Amino acid sequence: AADLSKPIDKRIYKGTQPTCHDFNHLTATAESVSLLVGFSAGQVQLIDPIKKETSKLFNEERLIDKSRVTCVKWVPGSESLFLVAHSSGGMYLYNVEHTCGTTAPHYQLLKQGESFAVHACKSKSTRNPLLKWTVGEGALNEFAFSPDGKFLACVSQDGFLRVFSFDSVELHGTMKSYFGGLLCVCWSPDGKYIVTGGEDDLVTVWSFADCRVIARGHGHKSWVSVVAFDPYTTSVEESDPMEFSGSDEDFQDLLHFGRDRANSTQSRLSKRNSAESRPVSVTYRFGSVGQDTQLCLWDLTEDILFPHQPLSRARTHTNVMNAASAPAGGTGSSVTSPGSTAPPPLPRSNSLPHSAVCGAGSKSSMADGATASGVSRFATLSLHDRKDRHHEKDHKRNHSVGHVASKSSDRLNLVAKAKADPAKTLGTPLCPRMEDVPLLEPLVCKKIAHERLAVLVFLEDCVVTACQEGFVCTWGRPGKVVSFNP
Repeated sequence: AADLSKPIDKRIYKGTQPTCHDFNHLTATAESVSLLVGFSAGQVQLIDPIKKETSKLFNEERLIDKSRVTCVKWVPGSESLFLVAHSSGGMYLYNVEHTCGTTAPHYQLLKQGESFAVHACKSKSTRNPLLKWTVGEGALNEFAFSPDGKFLACVSQDGFLRVFSFDSVELHGTMKSYFGGLLCVCWSPDGKYIVTGGEDDLVTVWSFADCRVIARGHGHKSWVSVVAFDPYTTSVEESDPMEFSGSDEDFQDLLHFGRDRANSTQSRLSKRNSAESRPVSVTYRFGSVGQDTQLCLWDLTEDILFPHQPLSRARTHTNVMNAASAPAGGTGSSVTSPGSTAPPPLPRSNSLPHSAVCGAGSKSSMADGATASGVSRFATLSLHDRKDRHHEKDHKRNHSVGHVASKSSDRLNLVAKAKADPAKTLGTPLCPRMEDVPLLEPLVCKKIAHERLAVLVFLEDCVVTACQEGFVCTWGRPGKVVSFNP
């Protein structure tokens, strides 16, 4: 067993700080592992903490990009390609076998689209970077590859989620935050859903197939810094036990991140929508940590994923709010009027279906015509309601832990707002209103640190978190005892 009292490798940097990292799981062995580390001054280092070999340094002279590295990831299935995002909004594709030039690179336009452009490096000999992506306005805060490696989800300081086909560089879909920048993003193990978190204190669930928001989760009191799916609790269960028993071992075999397994999960989930298939029960579990020092756990259940299916078929542990609780003639109205002081008590549930805004004869915004209904609701919104929402937004941001040190990001937000007026996206499918989509409540919402949380990793027998105070904590899963041999 590893001696946990001593690190395998320890490096001290002066003048620049490590900001992000990624291991190459494809090439990792017991004797060697390739680790990429991004830095606050823009460089990227390749090291092997086991072999302690001489490392390679990319963008050493900062000729490619001088801004902070915000995210670095190995390209799935590749031993040598990796992608680096910067706070400049640029994203670069590197090959570990190639060197960086001694002069600033020259680029030629390869492809251009709405709020993005891709350039190829123009030089006589092949050198890094191979490609330069420019995405959105302001910092590109994080990106994540889909489980099959074919798609790339990016979140930016301008508040947009943008999903690209990585190979063809085509824009698949976009989403806008409720307000502020988006800080983190992750994919469900089967690649069907994307969850984001950011400066609106919300987690937002976006359907990859439908390119729309299907739920929002409110539990954090400040900015959400990390979102992650739990592949060991996420479950797909069919009624025929011979085909899929639903045991823990099967879940782990089925839901490990990998192209074949992800595709098999996707095929099982796709059966859910076919008429001839047997009923399937689906539950996705994901977690989030934020600057409010809290860990939240969320369940995404069938009543949210398939709102048109009879709820009796959904195997959920959810209290469903009765549609009759909506006010009479409640089309387009929320549960509470703008002038009310306290909302009515909600049932202690994980997922509240879109019932509060549906009158007896109206259809939810999940149905066809979501665009028209969203726009009409926006058009009929009273001025008093708008002022009330604006006041609530200011209140939440002023009480945010990150408000003190966010003057530079606020300036970026002002630039983004000037170019893309949020009022034009709010109430549209790009950014539906809070009352137009189901609201998730966290299963667990627990303060677990004294400083802002910055890491959340789900492992088979534990959950790992880390905060800006420097503490890395390992939490045992419920019902499991975690033991380490020193």
